[in-house]
Amino acid sequence: MSTQVDMSKNWVMTLDLPTPATTFRIGTRGSPLALAQAHETRARLAKAFELPFEAFEIVVIKVTGDQILDKPLREIDGKGLFTREIEEALLADEIDIAVHSTKDMPVAQPDGLVMETFLPREDVRDAFVSLKYKGLAEMPEGAVVGTSSTRRRAQLAAKFPHLQVVEFRGNVQTRLGKLDSGVADATFLATAGLKRLGMDEVPYHPIEVTEMLPAIAQGAIGIERRQDDMRVAEMLEAIHHAPTGQRLAAERALLAGLDGSCETPIGGLAELGPHGMRLRGEILRHDGSEVLTGDTEGAVEDGAEMGRAMAADLLGRAGSGFF
Repeated sequence: MSTQVDMSKNWVMTLDLPTPATTFRIGTRGSPLALAQAHETRARLAKAFELPFEAFEIVVIKVTGDQILDKPLREIDGKGLFTREIEEALLADEIDIAVHSTKDMPVAQPDGLVMETFLPREDVRDAFVSLKYKGLAEMPEGAVVGTSSTRRRAQLAAKFPHLQVVEFRGNVQTRLGKLDSGVADATFLATAGLKRLGMDEVPYHPIEVTEMLPAIAQGAIGIERRQDDMRVAEMLEAIHHAPTGQRLAAERALLAGLDGSCETPIGGLAELGPHGMRLRGEILRHDGSEVLTGDTEGAVEDGAEMGRAMAADLLGRAGSGFF
């Protein structure tokens, strides 16, 4: 048995060493990145409680978004394409926690579930990936960019209308193969994912956020649990990264106020500085013909209110039917 004592909180928690009945179950998608994120979560928990990795079982769950690869995400039914089946397993007590890329998460969790634990955020930037070019500015008229992201499509249409865009899905290896075969001249990935996978061999160049504002919560790992499972809640406190949580409170409030999903052309980024928080946001028409932006600063503890206020302002300026 392992025991952790935190005198500052005056609590003692015990976690039995693994047996078939007590192994702590971590639910995740089966993609290489999702597995890397689950392994990072396991490593942090094992270190926090001085437990062997064998105390934690990683449970792979197939999700809709990974099973349908021949359609654009926007044509597949509804929100939660990468989360629904995992959340169902969590509610059914088949797993103890669920590890997600927070940018894939709908803002509202199903009844009985909460997501309030976040690991330290990685690089938030998009990565430009090409075997021919080093950046979007180098690409000539008619060059082809592959992406499945409606946000990136709209941002490209707004700033680089001379480029063609084609649908592009798959893991890193699949996308590189498509580039090599000439399906497209360039594509995008999240810099955070490439770093977490240690894929230094991939020819990528991070895009500054001033050129391409990232997706809400990009680069952040979120951990979901059952709301009434206080044992797990206390465990997760040991690995929660408060600054990331503060940033995401603002960004996800912005997303909620816009009633957006990962298939809505929305970008947003909260950053912490010596004098508080800066929040930037943007909404785009799908064809890039109009872009509305917001930029505000305030106290860290007011992050969620800043997000809600920016959402109201953007929607007020956009009018009905913007998306």
